[in-house]
Amino acid sequence: MLGAARRTARTTALAPARRTLATEHSPPTRFASATVFPDEPSHPTVLSDSVPGSRSRQASQLIGEFQDPRAHVLVADYAKSKGNYLTDVDGNQHLDVFAQIASIAIGYNHPDLIELAKTDEFAVASMNRPALGSFPGADWAETIQKGLLTVAPKGVPHLFTQMDGSGANEGALKAAFMAYRARERKEAGVEDFTAEEMSSVMNNAKPGSPELVAMSFKSGFHGRLFGSLSLTRSKAIHKLDIPAFDWPAVSWPSIKYPLDEYASENAEAEARTIARVEETIVEWAKRGKKVAALIVEPVQAEGGDNHASPSFFKALRTLTREHGVFMIVDEVQTGVGATGSFWAHEKWQLDHPPDFVTFSKKMQAAGYYHAESTRPSLPYRNYNTWMGSPAIAMQAREIISFVKAHGLVQHTAVIGSELYSSLEALARRFPGMVTNLRGKDHGTFIAWDAESPAQRDQFVAAMRQQGVIMGGCGERAIRLRPMLIFGDKQMEVLLGKMEGVLTTLAGK
Repeated sequence: MLGAARRTARTTALAPARRTLATEHSPPTRFASATVFPDEPSHPTVLSDSVPGSRSRQASQLIGEFQDPRAHVLVADYAKSKGNYLTDVDGNQHLDVFAQIASIAIGYNHPDLIELAKTDEFAVASMNRPALGSFPGADWAETIQKGLLTVAPKGVPHLFTQMDGSGANEGALKAAFMAYRARERKEAGVEDFTAEEMSSVMNNAKPGSPELVAMSFKSGFHGRLFGSLSLTRSKAIHKLDIPAFDWPAVSWPSIKYPLDEYASENAEAEARTIARVEETIVEWAKRGKKVAALIVEPVQAEGGDNHASPSFFKALRTLTREHGVFMIVDEVQTGVGATGSFWAHEKWQLDHPPDFVTFSKKMQAAGYYHAESTRPSLPYRNYNTWMGSPAIAMQAREIISFVKAHGLVQHTAVIGSELYSSLEALARRFPGMVTNLRGKDHGTFIAWDAESPAQRDQFVAAMRQQGVIMGGCGERAIRLRPMLIFGDKQMEVLLGKMEGVLTTLAGK
C-alpha cells in the first residue's frame, strides 16, 4: 500500500479515487523498479526544443538513405536507456508506456539480461546459430523446459518456436490446416496421401491444395506476412497492393463501454456476432470452402483495443468445437502478464482450451503452444531453418524467471486497477477528450478514445513533448502498453503529465 507521502504527491483531483482503492483492496504484491534500476530516472527530461530533436532527425535522415524512416518516432540511445525510461540521441529521457509496441517486459538494460548476455552459454548460442529443426544443441531441451514450457497455457503443452508474431500465427495456421485434413483422412479411413494429392499440390491445385479457409474478425491484426496479412483487417494501409487469400471475416461485436454498465446491450451484440460466425461457417462450407481455423485476439489491439466479455469467447470456443474449427488465440500482444494474468485468455475460464495459443512481443521469443493432436504427421511439414533462436529462448527463460520471482503479473493487475480508477477520474474531468475508457480488470492493458483522429494524434504528440511515449491504435484510440515493472512512481508521472496536457488542450 502506498505511504502517505506518496499519496499526497499525487494531484488532488486524482488522489481520492486512488486512496479509496488502496484502502479497499490491499495489494497482494507490489514492485518498485528502483530495486532493480537504482539509477533509473525519476521523471522525464526533455532537453531538445522538440521531440524528435535535431540529432534524432539527422539520424533518421541517415537511415533514410537505405530504409524508409517515415514511421520513426525518434532515434534511441539504447545504451543509456534504463528501466521504464527510453533515452534518445538528443539526451531526452522519456517515460515509455508504449514499450516498443508492447514488447519490453522487464525494462531496458535489465541487469539479469545483461548478465545473461555476458555468459559463455549465451555467446555460444548467439555465435553458432543452429537450424533448430535439424541440428538442435545439446541444451535446447533444457532451455525450453526451464523457460517457455513453464508457462505453457493449460491444455496446450507442446511448443513450436518461431521468429516473430506474424510467423507464430502463420505456423499455427499451417498446423491447423494440416490437422484438419489429417482428421478428414482419418474419418474417411485413408492412411496416406494419394498420388493425385502429391501431383496436384505442385500446381497449387486441389485436392493437394485443398479449398480450406481461415476466419478472422474485422478490425483484427495478426501480422504482415502473406497468410497472417490475409487475416489482418485493421487498416487498409497494411494490405494495399498485396494479393490475399479469399478468407471470411466477421465484424467484431458492437461493444459499449464501460462493459459492466452495458452488460445487457453487449450480450445481445455478442450473441449476434456468434450467430454470424456460425452462419459464415455454414455458408462457406456450402460453397465448398470449409473453415478450418478461426483466429481471435483477447483484445483487438491494433484495431482499436476492442474488448468483449468472457461469455463471448466461451461461446466462440463452443461453436468452433461443434463445427470442428480449430481455434487460434493470438496472444502476441496480450500475453506475458500485460492484462493482469499471464495469458489473457485465462480470464475466460474455458471448459475446453484453445487449440493454439500464439505469442511474441513481451516474451521476446515467439511461437505457438498446441496439443499433441495438432503435430504434423511427417517431418519437414511445419519447419524452417532457424525456428526461433536459442539465444532468444534463453532471454525468454530469464524474463519468465524474473516475472515469477517478483510477482509481476499480480503487480500489474494491482497497479492496473489503480491506474484505471485514476483514469476514470480524468474521464469525468475531461469527458470530451477521454471517452470509452476500457481495460478494467485487464492490468495495464488500458485504452480510451479521443473525439477524433486529429485530437488523438494531437494528444499523443503533446505527451511526447512532455517526455512520455504513448501510442494510438484504431481510428481514434489511445492505448497504454507499459512494462510489467511500471509502478507507483511511473504512474504518478504519467497521470500528472496527462492532466497537464489535457488541461492545456481543453483550454484551447
